[in-house]
Amino acid sequence: MRGVYTSGVLQAFMERDLYFPYVIGVSMGACNAANYISRQTGRNKIVNIEFVNDSRYLSYRRLFTQGELFGMKFIFTTIPQEIVPFDYTTFYNSQQKNITVVTDCITGETLYYENKEVEEDYLLILQASSSLPIIQKPVKYKGRWLLDGGLSDSIPIKKSIADGNTKNVIILTQPKGFRKKPERLLPLTKLMYPKFHGLHDALLKRHEQYNRTLDNIEEMQKEGSVFVIQPSENLSVGRVERDKSKLYTVYDKGYGDAIEIYPDLVSYLS
Repeated sequence: MRGVYTSGVLQAFMERDLYFPYVIGVSMGACNAANYISRQTGRNKIVNIEFVNDSRYLSYRRLFTQGELFGMKFIFTTIPQEIVPFDYTTFYNSQQKNITVVTDCITGETLYYENKEVEEDYLLILQASSSLPIIQKPVKYKGRWLLDGGLSDSIPIKKSIADGNTKNVIILTQPKGFRKKPERLLPLTKLMYPKFHGLHDALLKRHEQYNRTLDNIEEMQKEGSVFVIQPSENLSVGRVERDKSKLYTVYDKGYGDAIEIYPDLVSYLS
């Protein structure tokens, strides 16, 4: 739920008609990207905050009875098709390149799916990118078992650079200086998914890969080759935060930070 910070940042971008030709997102960042690509101003705020106390959206009872904390059918079918319609036409007709990051549970490799390649399966890929082990079920797609892209590539700056982007804007949800600790739930993950050896390896190495990426980003910042937007302090929300007032505060923080740095961003992009 720290991703609502990114929702606020993108709201500021959309209000200023700032749309990047290349967008790559992981987990909730990928969900934020979908509404950014579909150019639905304000939709991220609604779908990421308004339903947090709805049991169809988030339920600990469902986690223990069905193995799913978040109601994926409600989130990826009911909401976009019935409650807060998603603009599929604008999304699929967009000239922006949109890439969603997922992790292959068997091999441990990172997979990068472009929306135009998966077409009608896009929401399934988006669901996979948003599915953390233990609290969500793995998603099966074309013979692969997929989970959250952040398990193998939390901040895909290398992929963006490899795809030819010489200027990159990175939205982080942790303050400068943050570093990830080793995964404590690895033993439980091995118990729950004994055949997902790639997932085990990804979790074992995740903190090292994540921290190495942050080190590289900070070096690139000093060189002026990337532009980073991130909170100045720890966001006061948990991974499954249900306090709407806290979530609105974090959203407003992202929006305010984007407004504050916007002149510098424009200068960087020019």
